Amino acid sequence: MGSLSIWHWIVVIAVVLLLFGRGKISDLMGDVANGIKAFKKGMKDDEAEKPAEPVKTIDHNASPAPTAARSDVGSKVV
Repeated sequence: MGSLSIWHWIVVIAVVLLLFGRGKISDLMGDVANGIKAFKKGMKDDEAEKPAEPVKTIDHNASPAPTAARSDVGSKVV
């Protein structure tokens, strides 16, 4: 009782074909295929619209930016 035999599947397929007919099923599958194609095209168009972000790199060999000299360096407050 846990699994379906081949006869169960044949009955299920026959009922589906009687309810929907061959024409409706092929139309439905064509509509699903067109939907998938439209989705993929939309995703591709969405990626094409994004502006390319500039690549941010770090130059480890560059010297650090100069800092303002502090006048209180080395003086002690008493």
